[in-house]
Amino acid sequence: MKSRFLTGVAGAALLAAALAVPANADDIKQGGSMIVTYKDDVSTLDPAIGYDWQNWSMIKSLFDGLMDYEPGTTNLEKDLAEDFTISDDGLTYTFTLRKGVKFHNGRELTADDVKYSLDRVANPKTQSPGAGFFGSIKGFDEVSAGKADSLSGVTVVDPYTVKIELSRPDATMLHVLAINFSSVVPKEEVEKWGADFGKHPVGSGAFELAEWTLGQRLVFKRNADYWKPGIPKLDEIDFEVGQEPIVALLRLQRGEADIPGDGIPPAKFLEVTKDPQYKDLIIEGGQLQTGYVTMNVKMPPFDKPEVRKAVNMAINKDRIVRIINGRAVPANQPLPPSMPGYDKDYKGYPFDPEAAKKMLADAGFPDGFETELYVYNTDPNPRIAQSIQADLAAIGIKAELKALAQANVIAAGGEPDQAPMIWSGGMAWIADFPDPSNFYGPILGCAGAVKGGWNWSWYCNEELDKLATEADSITDPAKKAEREALWRKIFISIMDDAPWVPIFNEQRFTMRSDRLGGPDAIFVDPVHIPVNYDYVWAKDVQ
Repeated sequence: MKSRFLTGVAGAALLAAALAVPANADDIKQGGSMIVTYKDDVSTLDPAIGYDWQNWSMIKSLFDGLMDYEPGTTNLEKDLAEDFTISDDGLTYTFTLRKGVKFHNGRELTADDVKYSLDRVANPKTQSPGAGFFGSIKGFDEVSAGKADSLSGVTVVDPYTVKIELSRPDATMLHVLAINFSSVVPKEEVEKWGADFGKHPVGSGAFELAEWTLGQRLVFKRNADYWKPGIPKLDEIDFEVGQEPIVALLRLQRGEADIPGDGIPPAKFLEVTKDPQYKDLIIEGGQLQTGYVTMNVKMPPFDKPEVRKAVNMAINKDRIVRIINGRAVPANQPLPPSMPGYDKDYKGYPFDPEAAKKMLADAGFPDGFETELYVYNTDPNPRIAQSIQADLAAIGIKAELKALAQANVIAAGGEPDQAPMIWSGGMAWIADFPDPSNFYGPILGCAGAVKGGWNWSWYCNEELDKLATEADSITDPAKKAEREALWRKIFISIMDDAPWVPIFNEQRFTMRSDRLGGPDAIFVDPVHIPVNYDYVWAKDVQ
């Protein structure tokens, strides 16, 4: 079938048009710079390795992949791929590359670079946290086991054509090819720098690294040879690190910085958001995130669905949202509202402590029971856990809080009989790509219910696993509605079993200086987290 695109959020076409031809297009000039502050230094700029909030959008500005997303949306678009086709059985993807695309070192990018980059991520020697995303490509199991050095399913047809063959249909494949792990890198630069490639990144993106003084700053400069006409707008981005969030906010207020990369400090949130002078500088946007409480279905009494449903009705989500100053909306299902497959008609479990107490009694626990609630020990998560603790106490459940370092909470969740309940805050799931399958497999599917996994409820429904496989086998974009309906059925069925209490979908808040231009959506981009730097411009360029 001819290539077509999967649509994410409503109104995307209008936003794309606004990005392409802004109302004040005549006022937008090439040039200028901006300052972005962060508390911590950047860990790496290697797209095969980087996997955190801070470096994600930086890497996206340094590198390109076969696919990407329309700015400010979750809509797929072609990037390095000039065109592509998908076979009728959904197993073969053939990509034609744009000619003349150059790496920052001046060499032209070819199909050999695409194969090298995908092979590199899949190779266990690279230790890429994104390797598993390529599991449906032929030959992945052999590479993963160390029995082969390259993916047999990725072949170079000619210098500008690459073919990717799958071992099973995978509707997420185009999304996988749009995430950072699929970025194309030059082999000679990786071999030159070895493990230090992440400190000396060379890609084909809109910006290139000009300077990195560890512990102080990074400087990105505009790629003058970038293949997208008129992109980027800025000549330079200065990332200044070692800046406490409170100091960063003061610097922005004094006109000394442009974006506080760590966001608005919680202690200043209400003060800043209620100040009329900052009304036009504060930007709010949704993100593909859900914060939730897990209940280990393998540990009594959470092996009883009635107990899990009672817990769902016991927790006051509105109060928790108030604890974080309204920076979220209450959740009633695993998927966030902007994710395809979200069921807008589903109401979820009501907040009803009396009904919860009756359900507990009917389940054999008229006097409640004792349990433990694990929580990441960084504010505001202990305060949220205390709110949950109070709600549980109101229906007779005495939950002891186990406030631990993040790594210890994650480790406890990965053990089958250690953590009865976990508040996921600080570790809550943010989608790797805007597809509902990413909210199932790792955190609710049987594959994630393994020692060391992220399915901390240890919920495994083999019938739903079969439906998930069926949904991901629908690769024809013309059947998008059918696929989304199947995912809705899966997630509402999960809520019927109630292994989670979805608590909230956190909104993203940021600030920008009044000298920066660009649609709000690029400052809270759902994919180029947190900011799509390529489309920001400076208003004060003469």
